[in-house]
Amino acid sequence: MISKKMHKLNPKISTDCVIFGFDEDGLQVLLIERKPIAGPTENKALPGDLIFDDEDLDDAANRVLKELTGLTDIFLEQIGAFGSPERLSKPEDKKWLESVRQYPDERVITIAYYSLVNKNLYQPQASSFAQNAVWVPVEQVEDLAFDHFEILQAALKQLRSKLRTQPIGFNLLPENFVLSDLHKLYESILGRPLDKRNFRRKINKLGIVESLNKKQTGVPHKPSLIYKFNEGNYERLMKEGYDNFGF
Repeated sequence: MISKKMHKLNPKISTDCVIFGFDEDGLQVLLIERKPIAGPTENKALPGDLIFDDEDLDDAANRVLKELTGLTDIFLEQIGAFGSPERLSKPEDKKWLESVRQYPDERVITIAYYSLVNKNLYQPQASSFAQNAVWVPVEQVEDLAFDHFEILQAALKQLRSKLRTQPIGFNLLPENFVLSDLHKLYESILGRPLDKRNFRRKINKLGIVESLNKKQTGVPHKPSLIYKFNEGNYERLMKEGYDNFGF
C-alpha cells in the first residue's frame, strides 16, 4: 500500500467510488459521513480523495476505498471524469475542504468508478476523514456533497445499460437465491416494475439460472425453490454473440 508520508498528493485530481449493494430494502449505495467541523453536519458523500502524483488511477481508487471504508479486493469499473467549475459551489463543502486540504480552492477533476458487491461479504469500517460508512437505499438519496449526486446518477445509468447486455446483477446476490430476490433486484436497478411471469419466463429461457432442487426453510410464507447462477450457460451465450439480457 502507498504511504502518504512517502508520496505527494496531487491537489487537482481525485477519485470517487460508487459502491452498490443489495438487500431486502432494494438497491443500496455505500456513503461516508465526513467527520464534522464547526457548524451543522455536512452532507453524506461518496468515498473519495486525492490521488498521488506517482499513482495509477485504478490503484488510487482501490487505495482510497480501503482507507475510507476498509473495502478491499473488489472489482471497480471506470465511469468517467467529472470536472465542472461548479463542483465546489456549496458553502459547506468549501468549509470542509478548508479543514482537510492544503489547497482547498484548487479546481479538482475527479475520476469516478463503480462496483457491485454482495453486502453479506463486506463489512465497511470508516477511517481517515470518514466518520461513518453507511449503506443507504439509492431511492432515498436526494443530495450529496460536491457533484456526487450527479456521479451516482451516471453510475446508475451505466449499470442499467450494462444490465441489458450482461447479467451483472448476480454480483449483488448471494451464491444461492430465490427468483423473487432476482426479480426485485432487477426492478431496483431499473427503477420500474417488471411483470413477474414475463421476467421468470425469460430468465428460465436464457438458462442462466439453475434450480438446486431444494426449497427455503424457516420462512413465514410458502417456501420458494432455491437457484444459483449458471456460469457455463452464460459463457456459452456470450460465445454465440448473445447480448440481450435486458427487460
